[in-house]
Parts: sequence; C-alpha cells; structure tokens
Amino acid sequence: MTQTAHHGVSPNRSAVETAPMTNAPSGEQPAVRPDRPVAAAKRTLHMIGNSHIDPVWLWPWQEGYQEARATFSSAVERMDEYGDFRFTCDQMVLLRWVEESDPALFEVIKRRVAEGRWVNVGGWWVEPDCNAPSGEGFARQGLLGQRYLASRFGKPATVGMNADPFGHNAMLPQILNLHGLDSYTFLRPGPHESDIPHTVFWWEAPDGSRVLAFRIPHEYCSPPGSVVGQTEKALGILDRSFAHLMVFYGVGNHGGGPTKANIDSIHRFDTMGSFGAMKLSDPERFFQEFKDALGEAGLAQLPVWRGDLQTHAAGCFSAHSGIKAWERKAQQAALAAERWGLVGSWLAESPYPRAELNRAWEQICFNQFHDIMPGSAIEPSYEDARDQLGEAVSIAKRVITWAHNQLARRIQIPFVAGTQPVVVFNPHPWPVSADVELQYGAKPAGAHAVDEAGRPVPCQPTQSSATTDDKGRGAVVFRAELPALGYRLYRLAEGAAPSGPNQNVSASLEHLENEFLRAEFDPETGWLTSLLDKRTGVDPLAGAAGEHTQLSQDPTDTWGHRVVSYAGLGAPMRLTRAVLREAGAVRGRLRMEREWGRSTLVEEFILASGSGALEVRVTIDWHEQAHLLKLRFPVALDDPVATQEIPYGFVNRPVDAAEVPGQSWADMTGKLADGRRAGLTVINNAKHGYDFSPAGQPAQGWSPSIGITALRSPVYSWHDPRTLDPDGLYAFQDQGLQHFRYLLVPHDGDWRRAGPTRGAAELGLPVRAQLESSHGGTLPPTGSFLEVNQTSGTGEVLVTAFKGAEDGDRDAVVRAVETRGELGQAVISIPQLGRSLQADFGPLQLRTFLVPADPAQPISEVDLVEWPIAKRARGAWHEVKSG
Repeated sequence: MTQTAHHGVSPNRSAVETAPMTNAPSGEQPAVRPDRPVAAAKRTLHMIGNSHIDPVWLWPWQEGYQEARATFSSAVERMDEYGDFRFTCDQMVLLRWVEESDPALFEVIKRRVAEGRWVNVGGWWVEPDCNAPSGEGFARQGLLGQRYLASRFGKPATVGMNADPFGHNAMLPQILNLHGLDSYTFLRPGPHESDIPHTVFWWEAPDGSRVLAFRIPHEYCSPPGSVVGQTEKALGILDRSFAHLMVFYGVGNHGGGPTKANIDSIHRFDTMGSFGAMKLSDPERFFQEFKDALGEAGLAQLPVWRGDLQTHAAGCFSAHSGIKAWERKAQQAALAAERWGLVGSWLAESPYPRAELNRAWEQICFNQFHDIMPGSAIEPSYEDARDQLGEAVSIAKRVITWAHNQLARRIQIPFVAGTQPVVVFNPHPWPVSADVELQYGAKPAGAHAVDEAGRPVPCQPTQSSATTDDKGRGAVVFRAELPALGYRLYRLAEGAAPSGPNQNVSASLEHLENEFLRAEFDPETGWLTSLLDKRTGVDPLAGAAGEHTQLSQDPTDTWGHRVVSYAGLGAPMRLTRAVLREAGAVRGRLRMEREWGRSTLVEEFILASGSGALEVRVTIDWHEQAHLLKLRFPVALDDPVATQEIPYGFVNRPVDAAEVPGQSWADMTGKLADGRRAGLTVINNAKHGYDFSPAGQPAQGWSPSIGITALRSPVYSWHDPRTLDPDGLYAFQDQGLQHFRYLLVPHDGDWRRAGPTRGAAELGLPVRAQLESSHGGTLPPTGSFLEVNQTSGTGEVLVTAFKGAEDGDRDAVVRAVETRGELGQAVISIPQLGRSLQADFGPLQLRTFLVPADPAQPISEVDLVEWPIAKRARGAWHEVKSG
C-alpha cells in the first residue's frame, strides 16, 4: 500500500501499439432521467463501491481480520438502506476470515451474491506483489481464490483486480486467462509514471493471451464524504470520449467501505447531471456494458500493450531481504512436497495430502500480499510472516520426509559390511548431476562414497556442521548422478576416498579451474579478473573494469518512491582475507572476506568438476543504517543486450541503469573485442532487484555490468513525504546475518546457451540425501517417476508442477511451460501410471494436463484452476499409447 498514486519513478520501457481509432461515444447511451438536464454529458460513470482492505500494512493481520468483518457488515447495511447499492469485493482470504468469524454475516453475503448486488472480483487469494512471486505462486493465487468462490457462491470471478500492487509482470495476461479472467483492473503505475495508454487497452502476454485492462483513475478509495473530489480528479485522468468509465469510491486501506455520504452524493450529482449519468455499479457490469457499447469493431481498435506494467516504488524490489528469501524457500518446498506427496500416495496407496499442502499454499499466497512481500509493512508483521511461512515449510518437509520414507523402505538394499546406505532424491523433472554434502558418524577413519554397484564416485572431505570431540563424526561431499524426479542408492564406505591424481579440479588463492572453466582472481580486490569458458574460448570478464561491491547511502523511504536507479557511485568493501578451503576430486572452494564500517561480506567461490557454472555462497553481516549494497558483475562486452527472468518467462530490459524487478536470473550478452557474441548469466536464489548499467555507469571508465541489489536498510514503513527526526529512534531493515547463493555462467551466443531456468531451479531446490538401513524391497536401486523428452522444435519445455489433482483421489496434474521463447514439442511420461502425452508448445506457452490414474479415463487439458479447457483450444496434443 502507498498513500497516494502519484509517486514518479522511471518511465515504462515496454512497447505499445495503437491502432487508428476514434473514441467517440457509441452504442448504449445513459438512461435519461426526467430530472437530469439534457445538457449533461452523454456518458455513464460506473461508481464502484469498494473498500480496499490491506490485511497487513501499518497493522498486523489480526487487526485486518477484524476489519474485514466490520467492513463487510457495513456493506450489507448499506444494501439494506439503498436498493441500488452494489459492493465489489476482492481478496478471497477476507471472505474466508468472515466465514470463520461470523457465519451469520457470511450467509447474508451469500444471499447478496445470489441477488447480484455483492460482486466478487479478482479471483485471487490476496492482491499480491505482482513481480516477485514465482509463476507457480501466481498460479496458486487463482487456484485457491477461484475454487473458494465456486465452492461457496457457485460461481468464480470473471474480472481480475489488483488495485494496489506496485507493478505487473508481462506474463500476467496468460495467467489471468488461465484463471478464467478476461479483464483486469489496476492502478499503478499511474499516467505520470509510464506511457501506458491512459484508460482502457488490450494487455497482451508473450504467448498472445489478452485481457481487457482498465487503469483505475486517481485512487481506488475515497474520503467518507462527498465523492465530488474523487470524481473530478478521476475525470481529469480518464479518456472522457468513452461512453462508459469507472470511478472507485469507498473508505479503504484499513477498511470501512462506502458511506451514506458517498452514496447520497452520487445520487445527488447523478440527478444534477454534473458528470453525466452516475450508476452504482461493479466491474463486471462495467466491462460488459463497455464492450457492448464499442462492439467488436471498436474493441479491435483499442490500443495493445505488450510487456510489463511498470514502475512504481522501485525500492520494494529489494526492501526486507528476509521476506523475499522466506517466500522463495516456501514456494520451492511446497512444489517439491506436491511432487513427492503424489509419489508417496501412490506407493503407500493412501490419500494425497491435499489439505495439508493447500494449507501451506494459503500461507504462502497470503504472504505474497503487496505490503508484505515488497517489504513495506511494519516490523512486527515480519515476525508473523516468518512464522506463517515457517509453517508452510514445516508442512512441506513433513510431507517430503513421509514420502521419501515410503519410497526408501521399498528399495531392495542388501547388507554390505562396512557401508552405510544413502538414498539421494532428485526433486526436479529432469536428470541432475549434484554434489551432495552429507554428515556421518561412527567412522573414525573417514568415509567415501560408492554407487549402488560399489564403484567409487568422486568424493572429498568437507567441514562438518558438528564441532565435537567425537572422532567418528565428519562430512563428505560426493557427486550424485540422478534420474528425473527420482532417486538413486549410494553407500558411505569406511576410509578416505581412494587416492589418485586429480585430473579435473585445481585450486589456489588466485584461481579455480576444472575441465570447462578457469576462474582467476585479483589478490588485491578478491574479485574475478577472468572467467574463461575453455570449451568455446569466450571470457566475458577478461578486461572488464569496475568494482564488484558498491556500498552507498540510501536516503530513500521504504518504498523507494521516485527512485529511478540505485546504480549511483558507492564505496567498495575492502578485502581482508582470502582462504583456500577445499581442493579435491569434487571441487575447489575459495573464501573471500570483506568489510566496510561495521559490516562484513563473505563470498565462497566453489567450482565443481564437470560444472559450467561458478557457484558463490554469500554471507552478509550487516550493521549499517540507511545504506544499500549492490553486487556488481562487470563484463567486457560491446553493444550489450539485457535479458531477465520474470514469472514463467523472460523480458528484455534497456541497458540504462534503471532499477527493475526480476526473478532468479539475469543476463548480459554482447560482442567481445574479437567480434564474437558472448555473455554472462547471473542466477541467484533470493534477490529481486536488478539493474543493467551501460559503459561509463556508475563511474567513468567502468564496463557494462549487471547489478543485484543485495540489500537495503531503510526505516520500516517510512513513507515519503514524512521526514525523519534526526534524534528519533527507528528500526532499520536487514540488520544482521543473511545468506544466499548465486551462479556465474559464461557462455557464447545468447543467454539460452547458459540454461538459466534449469540452473535457477536446481540452485533454489537442492537434492536431498537420506541415511537408510539395509532391507528387502520391490524397488530397484534407482528409479524415476516423471520423464520429459523434447521431440521437436528449438523450444525447451520444462515441468513446473506435478501434483495431485484437486478433484480425484489418485489422479495427477502436470503443468509445463516453454522457457526459451521458441516453438517446442515434448512427450511427458508418468511411469507409475503407465501414461504419456505429447503436446505442442508455443513460445512461453503454459499448459496443464489432468492425467487420471484410471487408464480407462482420458487425459484432458485443464486451466490453472484445474477446470476443463476445450480440446485443442490451446494447441495440439494427444495421448501416446504404450507399445
């Protein structure tokens, strides 16, 4: 939530296409009242009575819980008093709260819904931050919200609504369509913040999906008195040539809703004809009458916007590192729990843990709310968020542990003297080569790993997490080669790994090298001077100028209002120590320690054998107030092009140093001095604020660079224009320890060569190893439960969800998306069910399939709510029969 819609930031850089048209009022005209002057404007203002309720902002969720009940009670009272009054409600969690706390009031709401006077819109659990959640996070907003509406009121929403979020990613039109929503209302960015068409336009996703979008004028709430000021300001912004327009009114943020004075003033000005006809209405009625008035020809002439709707409050991309990291962790954990929970239910012939997992997703989706996840709420709210997301992670871990034990106890594991069985589980729907860090006990001579056939695998000792006098405790890291969404049996054998020449990894204080990469470090700064891809000969870092760490004052408020860029000049953190921690058969590990003021930064560079990525593990201990830290990645490239991940997709960004939102990966590709194309992809597991800076920024002589805002430390919930008291006592964000990881991937060609989407998933969701006993069983030592094979096209089809169906005891739902922006085709197989399907995917197209456990029941395509889609409505697919 912000308190005004007028906070200027960087202009939007997406593309708009406007077809020639005239917006002269056409179609249905306002009903003529005998007492309205004939001279009144020939338009209808649909007055949208609502109360935007922030369940959390400057108050905790418990206060929002009560305010929902009070506001909804007030709304039904207004319906008793005014026969034409309609109330618009979004954020389905608020209805859930009222259903819990006041069943009698909820029954009244159900009757008003049936009458058509209480109108539920949005269809999502909350109004989330519309940049930071993952694609699956957005999918679950509508899964929870639309199913709740259908189960309680008999019908879902048709109009999407995110009135208050601070920006909207470019994939949302496809997601909205797949939630059954064909139109969209939003407020930010305002007309002064972008060149988005002013009032009504088609918003189109990269796959061609569209919604009819309406930008709310001025504000979504109003003062409790007359609506005259609200209406005049709205009309000053709206395109008044349209015959139908919306103006929102009602006391909000902390609840309240439309007042008698609001409604009386609307009736009065309608009679006077001051603004044309004024109708107590709702967004569903508005969009229907707007479309009827324009007709098909008029709708076809509306402008089309392709790309993000940005930018408002750029500081929210990085405010409060904790909530961003907790959300990422919880989403990944829940996705893994769904996959393993489905497998476990099949093996145990027990119910899929649907209720538990839906509870986890409710907590995850609630904390995506646009004043929690952006970091703009009060400090105590983040204690609640930590606890709620901790509940979600705990649920996921219980489901995963249960499922892994169902699987592990069924594996045939013969007794082999002197060994400890270990089962390693891969949660990803593709094969993974991973380094497993494992603690062990009762092996005073050390341990090494072997595979299911007793063959040694690359293994080396690493530091144990236990610091005791137990001589038998220790830790190893070993290489595991794992099938897609599957498992493999390994063993820990006594004694150190067999000695032998290490051919693959070499390490020193100034370099790390394997068979594919060579990384060289400046001993003065601790940063890379070279990251050579030995396979192609490209080195995007060689010769690049600029600092890696950039620490500067940040005088901006929590939201970062009016911020265009955080890429200004700053001081580097000083290198204090370099330590070579590991050099073995599996990996080399080099630790760089830095400090500035009272704060420290540790980066541990890890290069594993056979890896084309340099991993960096980051620990920050931060004790600065009103400062920010950028991690910058300079590249020696001319004519750079920037590409960035967004939910389910990617966008190109201008190389202009603007602060922009993104998901896990960012890439800069350009020309090397010899003319070859090359680039650097940076993948991280916790951060969302980025910039792509050109040469000469932020300082003369610097090379182009990718910047990640590692943290900001503004005062909690400090909103411009309030000024801080120099002698005041305030709580500052991001104080203390935080941990995250990133990968550096050099490549030739463009970003697709780096495989960033898979890399991000593997970084965010590691494999899991479980110590096991010896026992009989029916399962082999390795197995897979999901397979995806690309069959044609250059696109890459990745499964993003594999879960139990919302309707069905043992049925599966599998969702996949094309990630490269190209045409693709894939065969998706579920061996446990003995079923496969082949589907075509357009660029960045998202498709979901219901696969019944009963082979007599056909596979079908469904939307994100898991409701049917007409056969072939979104492209060709068919079931592949075995044999």
